[in-house]
Amino acid sequence: MDSTTIYLIVFLALCAGLLLGLLAGWFWFSKGKRISERLRSEINERERSLEQLESKINESEVRVKAAEAEARAAAKEIISEAKLRASELENKIEKEAARLEEKENALTQRVAEIDQQRNTLGTQLEQAKQLKAELSDASDKHREALERVANLSQEEAKQQLWDELKTEYSDHFALNIKQLKEDMEEEMEEKAKQLLTESIQRYASEVATESTSTIVQLPSDDVKGKIIGKEGRNIVAFEQATGVDIIIDDTPGAIVISGFDLARRYVAKLAMEKLLKDGRIQPARIEEVVQKMKEQVGKMMLEFGKRAVEELGITGYPQDLLKIIGRLRFRTSYGQNILKHSVEMANLGKMLAEEAGADTRVVIEACLLHDIGKALDHEVAGTHVDIGVEICKRFKIRPEVIHCVASHHEDIPIESPEAFIVAAADAVSGARPGARRESFESYLKRLKDLEGIAKEFDGVERAFAISAGREIRIYVDTEKVNDLEQQELAKNIAKKIEEELTYPGVIKVNVIRERRVEQSAQ
Repeated sequence: MDSTTIYLIVFLALCAGLLLGLLAGWFWFSKGKRISERLRSEINERERSLEQLESKINESEVRVKAAEAEARAAAKEIISEAKLRASELENKIEKEAARLEEKENALTQRVAEIDQQRNTLGTQLEQAKQLKAELSDASDKHREALERVANLSQEEAKQQLWDELKTEYSDHFALNIKQLKEDMEEEMEEKAKQLLTESIQRYASEVATESTSTIVQLPSDDVKGKIIGKEGRNIVAFEQATGVDIIIDDTPGAIVISGFDLARRYVAKLAMEKLLKDGRIQPARIEEVVQKMKEQVGKMMLEFGKRAVEELGITGYPQDLLKIIGRLRFRTSYGQNILKHSVEMANLGKMLAEEAGADTRVVIEACLLHDIGKALDHEVAGTHVDIGVEICKRFKIRPEVIHCVASHHEDIPIESPEAFIVAAADAVSGARPGARRESFESYLKRLKDLEGIAKEFDGVERAFAISAGREIRIYVDTEKVNDLEQQELAKNIAKKIEEELTYPGVIKVNVIRERRVEQSAQ
């Protein structure tokens, strides 16, 4: 490369550097101009903002001064009104103080008058006591004088007068007593009928009674041989394990389980059905199945107890008490299931308590527990009432409920309206048609005993038990029994029936004193 070329290249490089320098200077000059213009516009904008802010501050100051002026005016007005009200209140207080002072003066005067009257009455009372003492002394002296004249003491004179009145006016007194009694009985009976009718109409329940036997259907008559077993060993083992009687006769396709205990019959029914379904009927298998069914029935008793308390809205009973309540499902009285009877009583008693204004919770609990002693009466010595009271005490039942349980058969005097309602509900539930039944022999014996008790009393000529033993009509000798003695005789007969007989429901004692006079015309 020659020198000319080098100079040319250097010249071109210098020209290019100069051009680049001119371009860079122009760029930075234009950029600085734009930045200065932007800064100038921002400064102008901020100056305008400051001017607006100053104007707003001036306006706010004007408004504040106006508000202060209005506040001062309002405060002056409020202060003036407050002073006016305070003045009015002071006037009222002064008037009230004057009125109270006037009342106080009047009361002071009244107290003085009352003290004066009290002193006067005290003086008069002392005078009355003196007069009473003088009158008592005069009466004693007069009575002593009469006793000396009549040769009779005061008690002897009273007895003689009573004997004369009793002889002369016995018929009149008897009629009055009878009329009063009839009026009271009619009113009480009408009210009782109204309450019972309303309660019974509001509650309906089953009326079927429990029988003493259960029928088990068989798949075929060939099974009867398996049930009996070789030389009767199967049926003997079954009867010993369950405590029931198995009756196998010519009835096609069925056998009968007989026994008075519902629980045993139910265990036997479940065990027999299980054995028939399984097909293995032998003594060892029978004992195993019967034991399982007893455990199952025990669980069912707890469930029955829970259902009963849930239906009646009772809470807080422990499981042991619920099991005892559930056992009542397998107990009967004259064919009536005791648990159903108790639940029915609780519903009837609740309605009666609501009408009479008694404690419904006490009545419901007492009705449910009144016969709980019957669940254990075949295991524990004593009457079902005594056993029931002990069970209630053991589970800390309320004392008012225990009193109702103890008195529902009037073993002790009834002392509360709830106890009366429980006894009434028991009578209604047991006496309604279809609720109970008894054997023909015991029924005839009860009628004979009823007539025999009545005939034991002096003056009774004839006695007839009627209305299925719910009423006894007694005819007396009019020469031996007067009207007053007739009342006493009816009471004594009713009391002896209560003491000596056991019967469902109520027995009406009707003593009839009829006088007939016959003459013959010749």
